[in-house]
Formats: sequence, C-alpha cells, structure tokens
Amino acid sequence: TSNMAENHPVGFQWVMKAKERGAKIIHVDPRFTRTSSVADIHVPLRSGTNIAFFGGLISCAIQNNLYFKDYVVYYTNASFLIDPAFKTATDGGGLFTGLEQTGKGGVDPHVAETYKKDTWKYQLDGEGNPKRDLTLSDPNSVFQLMKRHYSRYTPEMVERVCGIPKEKFVAAA
Repeated sequence: TSNMAENHPVGFQWVMKAKERGAKIIHVDPRFTRTSSVADIHVPLRSGTNIAFFGGLISCAIQNNLYFKDYVVYYTNASFLIDPAFKTATDGGGLFTGLEQTGKGGVDPHVAETYKKDTWKYQLDGEGNPKRDLTLSDPNSVFQLMKRHYSRYTPEMVERVCGIPKEKFVAAA
C-alpha cells in the first residue's frame, strides 16, 4: 500500500475517524511509515510478494467460511461448472491445462509457450446457459477450482515467500 498518511492526508482523516470508532488499521508495506505508526498491525512483507499475501488471504477466507456466501453464489460465477478436463495449476503440477510449446523445443530461444484453452469453458445446459451448482460443492464448480488453487497458500507458505511471521499473517488475516 502507499503511505496514505503522508500522500493522502485528506483521505486519511477518514481512516483515523474509523479507528476512533473501533476499526482496526492493518498496514501492509515493506517500509515502516507514518501510516504504519498509527496502524494496529504493520505487516512488513518482501517487495514483490503481494500476490502470495493476497492468495493467503483468499485461502484463509475460503477455509474459514469468511465470505458472504449468498453474494458469492448468486452474484458471481462461483457456482458455474467448468469443463471436467480443465485442471488448475494446483491440480496440474504447477501448470494450468493446455500448455503447449511451439517451435523446435529444447534449448531453442524461439520456443514459445501458449495455452490451448479448449477446456477453459463452462459446462452448458440444453439452452446454452452455464450449468450451476448452488451448493458450491461440485468439484468442477468455479468455487471448488478456486478453493483447490488457493489451498497451497497456507500461512506457512506466506511466511516463506513474503517473510511475514506466520502469527502476524494470521492476525492480519
């Protein structure tokens, strides 16, 4: 995040008003700044590791049912069913389904990798609408694919990648 206290002082007044009313301020930034000094928790992560941090937050929210289920079911594509042949990077040893190399291969610098996306599609009913599982339990639902994909973003993995002590990550999450 940016140093909001210094860079956006007018907007930061609302953060401070929220804190006065009991809100907790969590500042995630590699640097300790003026924003960090008023935060309840400063989470210093390694630069460039924010995606792993966000993945850990997503995993925590899913594993602990800390999401608004009705919204997820009715207003996102989480209940839509995906082609059973599609595999996430977690299911596919680090690669999504369909990775292809073009060119000569080997050590040739002209080799390109692209994804053939023929399995990256919804299952459709007879009218051409995506099939859905409103319970979010079907293993081919977007929700379950996302859950599997983010399952590897454990507090231990976030600690290893981001350099955030596990206890501090859990407190922030």
